[in-house]
Amino acid sequence: MLEISKSIKALDNSDISDNIFHYEYNTKHLLSLIKKGIQEDDPAYLSSYRSFEGEVFENFIYEKLLRYAQTNEYIEKFVLKGYHQNKEKAYANTLSISEKQQIVYRTKSREISEFDAMFVTKNNELYFVEMTLVKSVLKLRKRLRKKKALLEIIFPNYVIKSLIILNEGATGTKQLPDYCKVWITKEFSAQDVMEYIKNPSSKKLEPIAKISSKKMIEAHTLKLHPFRYYNTMSWITKSIRAHKTHILDMNFLMNPNVQRYLDLYNKFYVGYLSIEEAKKMLDLKEEYALNQRVVVAIEKKHSDEIVVTYYIQKARKNLYLYSFDDAGVLTKEKKDPYGITVTEVYHASKMMDNSYELNLANIKLIAKLLKERYVMDLVR
Repeated sequence: MLEISKSIKALDNSDISDNIFHYEYNTKHLLSLIKKGIQEDDPAYLSSYRSFEGEVFENFIYEKLLRYAQTNEYIEKFVLKGYHQNKEKAYANTLSISEKQQIVYRTKSREISEFDAMFVTKNNELYFVEMTLVKSVLKLRKRLRKKKALLEIIFPNYVIKSLIILNEGATGTKQLPDYCKVWITKEFSAQDVMEYIKNPSSKKLEPIAKISSKKMIEAHTLKLHPFRYYNTMSWITKSIRAHKTHILDMNFLMNPNVQRYLDLYNKFYVGYLSIEEAKKMLDLKEEYALNQRVVVAIEKKHSDEIVVTYYIQKARKNLYLYSFDDAGVLTKEKKDPYGITVTEVYHASKMMDNSYELNLANIKLIAKLLKERYVMDLVR
């Protein structure tokens, strides 16, 4: 079964040679801080170092899992990445390896999800692995939900589960979903790797030690069910607004299969407001074109409540999210210009004709329907 080995729990590095030193690390910013003489207790240094240490931890645990999988009879297939696999480009609409040598699922232009590791058991379970040094894992739930939903969609013949690997002192593990198996290791330190990066001549590295086993597979060899990200998104938008008498088809929305898509996308786009209508509700002080649309979405929160949110895209990579918290306070958030939401909103707006236009009365009704359904689910 999947029980943590003493070697992994103790973070024993005796069986992985110098492999973790051979990985490429994103240390440009961290090294610039060191060069500037920034103190190690400075928030900027701590943030950059923790990010680096997380990278090293992921690579360390991946190396340990390779060896664990090799000898564990319960594991039938283990997906290779990094310098362990053949260099394949990241193909669209399939599981493959990115330019950064990570296991990813992507559309033609955007990564949908990245996986730290992945393996298949003899019980037809597909595990995706999360390795993190964060002390509170509650914020992991949204990420886990998205990854599980994606894998359930593209691998419907597998039972999807997750292995979470944390350090001592991590909290919130009892609140993780039932499909999660948690391993706890001792405290991890990447100081030896940092010292090597700062002074490569200080250590002569042993050659990369690779694992030879029939269990080891390339990501793209896992056969998956066809899935088209944007086509499915468009179908959902059309279907959720297709009811003859209701503004939203709530039965469609709450269908378990559609809820799985909501776990993946995290939001569905359901219409748009004119800029003049939106100004009555949102604190919009900028100048906008008369035909500017405010795309309306229904979005799933950490609590599983679905709420109404608003997106304004003045240019392709200029996107802002407007949302109200539980107290009714409006917040404005600039979205990553290279994130997938930018492409989603652009795509959704292009596909919506005038029949998708909403007004404030529609918005209030949608919010009321969603709140009533959430309360109903709570008391069940």
